[in-house]
Amino acid sequence: MRAKSIFAVPAGLSQADRQQRRHALVRLSLAWLAMMQVMMFAWPGYLRNDGIPADALETLDWAIVLMNWASFALTVPVVLYSAWPIWRHAGGNLRQGRAGMDVPVALGIVAAFIPSVHATYTGRGEVYFDSVTMFVAFLLTARYLELCARQSFGGAAGGLRHERIEAQRLELGARADRLASRFVMVQVALALAAAAAWAYIDPAHSIPVMVALLVMSCPCAMSMAVPTAMASAHSALAAHPNMPDAALDALLAEARRKARQNLHGSVVWHLLMTPLALAGWVTPWLAAITMLVSSLAVAYNSWRLCRRDWSGDLPPGTALEASP
Repeated sequence: MRAKSIFAVPAGLSQADRQQRRHALVRLSLAWLAMMQVMMFAWPGYLRNDGIPADALETLDWAIVLMNWASFALTVPVVLYSAWPIWRHAGGNLRQGRAGMDVPVALGIVAAFIPSVHATYTGRGEVYFDSVTMFVAFLLTARYLELCARQSFGGAAGGLRHERIEAQRLELGARADRLASRFVMVQVALALAAAAAWAYIDPAHSIPVMVALLVMSCPCAMSMAVPTAMASAHSALAAHPNMPDAALDALLAEARRKARQNLHGSVVWHLLMTPLALAGWVTPWLAAITMLVSSLAVAYNSWRLCRRDWSGDLPPGTALEASP
């Protein structure tokens, strides 16, 4: 694997960090396997309509009940094991009296899982097990990317040049965290208000709209904006350790620009999707997909930085894209 890849485990990574990465990968793998199977089980429910003949409809309804119970059995380990870091961090945030980014995530899982369990037990109502597993799988994917980016070079490369990148990461990261915290509080309040409004207008849309907004309130792309850009800068510097000061200054400026671009782009993406979710046009599973898309876009935009030629052979500002 190329040294530039964020998935390459750094040689100097501590045993505790290696264990953290392994556990994160196991949780992620379980969530993806369960998600794919639950989505297959949910398919009969999407096929159901009143135009189906009565005898076939009775058989389909029986199959839907059976698939709902199977989906429940697969979703439980995802909620209890794969999402365990979410519960732990959300509980810690609540004990400290603040609304971190894991609080709305936990609320979104609860808001989708509990009504689904009730609907499965009673045989009436909509189930959202596919949305729950998809949300957890996509969220853990985004966080695994962030973890790999943070561990790739964060603090381990050493040297005065890398210290300049770390200083910039801490500065920009503090600003991004403040913005994400404010965003979370606004989105949670908006989700609860939308649920109350839809409960009055059309109760059937109340829970789906609230869950979609809570899913979208997870600022995954925002939390990845700075770490991925700075990890890419570390990677570029590691590839060219003899980079002249002028090229290093250009690299730092470009990394700062990428981090801000990621942060502002993710905010704009959320702002564009929020009105659609309020109108009931964004289902919970679609909200999870939009969250993943924005996170992957941030990772891709950041990693383009280390593909440029920062060797210093060219004048500053004329770095070319590295050949594939």
